[in-house]
Amino acid sequence: MKNTDSYKELLEIIGPYLPEDIDTGTIDQNSHLINELNINSAHLVDIVLDLEDRYDILLEDEDMQKMQTVGDALEIISQKTSAKNG
Repeated sequence: MKNTDSYKELLEIIGPYLPEDIDTGTIDQNSHLINELNINSAHLVDIVLDLEDRYDILLEDEDMQKMQTVGDALEIISQKTSAKNG
């Protein structure tokens, strides 16, 4: 899967959990999920569950702790899907 496809899919997953004052068009790979995008910890868990369902992967607690930015999430998705398909 191309990184741009994963990026678009990730934005679609994150979108419903964003506060109304945050537009997905302003998000880049350096956007911090909690500090900049104001995603609370409960919603972060929901995002992780959505990612697991979408990509048929299992994200461990350590993956969730590493998932600080959009780019981190993309990297973890890439690693997990590569390991699954590899």
